[in-house]
Amino acid sequence: MRLSKAFVKTYKEAPKEAEVISHKLMLRASMIKRLASGVYSYLPLGNRVLKKVENIVREEMDKSGAQEVFMPVLQPADLWKESGRWIAYGPELMRMKDRHEREFALGPTHEEVVTDIVRNEINSYKDLPMNLYQIQTKFRDEIRPRFGLMRGREFIMKDAYSFHTTHESLDEEYLNMKTTYENIFTRCGLDFRAVEADSGSIGGDVTHEFMVLAESGEDDVLYCDSCDYAANKEKATSKADFKESDEEAKSIELVETPNTWTIEDVAAFFNIPTSKTVKAIVLKEAFGENDKYYMALIRGDYEVNTIKVKNLVNAAVELEMINDSDMEKLNLVKGFIGPVGLNNENIKIVMDESVKFMKNFTLGPNKKDHHYINSNISDFKYDMTGDIREAKEGEKCPRCGGTLKIARGIEVGHIFELGTKYSEAMKANVLDENGKQATLKMGCYGIGVSRIMSAAIEQNYDENGIIWPVNIAPYEVDVIIPNIKDKDQVRVAEDVYQLLKDHNIDVILDDRDERAGFKFKDADLIGFPMKIITGKSIAEGKVEVKDRKTGNTEIVEIGTLLDYVKNHLGK
Repeated sequence: MRLSKAFVKTYKEAPKEAEVISHKLMLRASMIKRLASGVYSYLPLGNRVLKKVENIVREEMDKSGAQEVFMPVLQPADLWKESGRWIAYGPELMRMKDRHEREFALGPTHEEVVTDIVRNEINSYKDLPMNLYQIQTKFRDEIRPRFGLMRGREFIMKDAYSFHTTHESLDEEYLNMKTTYENIFTRCGLDFRAVEADSGSIGGDVTHEFMVLAESGEDDVLYCDSCDYAANKEKATSKADFKESDEEAKSIELVETPNTWTIEDVAAFFNIPTSKTVKAIVLKEAFGENDKYYMALIRGDYEVNTIKVKNLVNAAVELEMINDSDMEKLNLVKGFIGPVGLNNENIKIVMDESVKFMKNFTLGPNKKDHHYINSNISDFKYDMTGDIREAKEGEKCPRCGGTLKIARGIEVGHIFELGTKYSEAMKANVLDENGKQATLKMGCYGIGVSRIMSAAIEQNYDENGIIWPVNIAPYEVDVIIPNIKDKDQVRVAEDVYQLLKDHNIDVILDDRDERAGFKFKDADLIGFPMKIITGKSIAEGKVEVKDRKTGNTEIVEIGTLLDYVKNHLGK
């Protein structure tokens, strides 16, 4: 490809709405173009990166034994209602009706569709296990699309689904996919970590996220400094050294506490540590058909993890904080909520295990400008108890007792053991080896193909632009003619360009009638791994070769250039 003919227009500045470095650089380097909020076109350079990522994903998935399919984006609501996700998925599901008023969704994922295929086509255990995958555009109506390709409303995803008759077979394929993902992300040049995660609206019991570690990441990852334990903040646990207080329990007492709206206010008023207080927050099921409320109690120096609460109470949908209208409906006093004397059958009380070990603590009484002191768990009723707190940096690892540290991560992949969540709801059965009906067990494995582009840049850039890993760079080598009017420079550049093309090196020729400095800046902005410059050294039969990542420059004999390039690119 010749840059003089390429659809490439670079920019010195990024639009103001671009927040993270990958978004800024992809816009400046003419890789993507915004059409609407969270919706982007892939321009030629960006599309080449996307296709290279897709090819790596496809090669490794094929190598793993998975088979590629292509399923419809448009999915009938009946399938989603059958699985129970039409309501549970929430407002991120893009819903619509056709001219006959039939309901459809634009697929954010394809569990329902692939389960429908398999239940109608596979009848015997002899046809299993099976893993079907696709690379396709997905849609999610994000409330706040941001960060370019990292959180959009339309994106490219690889999703795979495996089907089994035994848990052992499912476990085996899960590990196969975990290894496959590690191979994919390694080939893409990413620094990543597999972390324990929550399954969210997809469901399932065993799940890992693959996180690219980067400061711009949206997710907090807690990891151990002594072993391989890692989990996202929603899932992370810590080894707590809770010990029952040896204090003698006192009698509860109501005290006036004007203007004490927060835990910190209460602690300051009584001159006690926040660990001697109990905070209460009330959550409700978002998008649920019936109002279900949960009061979460936790020691004042901890934060409630709403995902853990959801899993503990086995809620069908996500939980969210109640609003002022709910407060009034439930006769609760904002800022002074508490469980003592609460007589409301619609509210279940969920207590963190940290509270079990406390005595004589302070908590809200559901009365403005007042608090209870010397409270104990015998003073109120609760429905269940468990770990509902957010693990924190500096706490002990739940596996080895090492110290937990925190980093930011970008999720680029997620694998799940779904079990029978979808197959049971959708009656996906086969005859087992004994001739009896057996419910299929499923696995689900997703990769954010377009998100990998952003993640790679977040880990590989400098003040001059992108530094693409070789395997996913739009072109591996940029041959630059400093002076297009110099016939010798043009001749040597043309020869080098043709030589590399003939040996399957992915090369582009910068033959534009522009200043040399302009071309060098473009090459660094776009992020070509190698620049070959046919400058003054051609008089000696040599060219200048510059490595984008290290910045090192070497003068190389033209006769040995091909071997040098191959060796440098790892070919």
